Amino acid sequence: MLTLKGPKIHLRALEPEDLDFLYQLENTELFWEVSNTTSPYSKFTLRNYIKNSHKDIYETKQLRLIVATNKKSQPIGCIDLFDYEPKHKRVGVGIVISKLDERNKGYALTAVKMIIKYAFNHLNLHQLFANISEDNSASIKLFENSNFKLTGIKKDWIYSNKGYKNESIYQLINE
Repeated sequence: MLTLKGPKIHLRALEPEDLDFLYQLENTELFWEVSNTTSPYSKFTLRNYIKNSHKDIYETKQLRLIVATNKKSQPIGCIDLFDYEPKHKRVGVGIVISKLDERNKGYALTAVKMIIKYAFNHLNLHQLFANISEDNSASIKLFENSNFKLTGIKKDWIYSNKGYKNESIYQLINE
């Protein structure tokens, strides 16, 4: 089986046709807290982002892939590698399945397992990490089911309209 293709979903590069999907995703306030966003994105900005998405992780220190169903190749979410550190061979992982009717079908777990395999086998990384607010039980379960281990807590790290929240650090080390 290919690294970025599973039985029900695949991970693919951004396409110009993904503009409306990204626009909706990035401007959904529900996701702003986890993406550290404080204002909307314009279609102009996102069009330029897609236009430059051909640049590799070594240049941009990040990679965004679309999580798409195999049946129609329609986007249902995104998985990101961010804060890539080539010297230390590590990268952060973030994922969102934005289509609510596509949640709880195992797609996120499959996507995380694919990105782990990609990171270790193709990018030759030593570790991946995920930063998750302590009240995000779905993400905690997802990353724990992907063999990430809780390694630390950043106290009062995230400010939201409900006050400060702690952020957990999860790591997966390739041994």
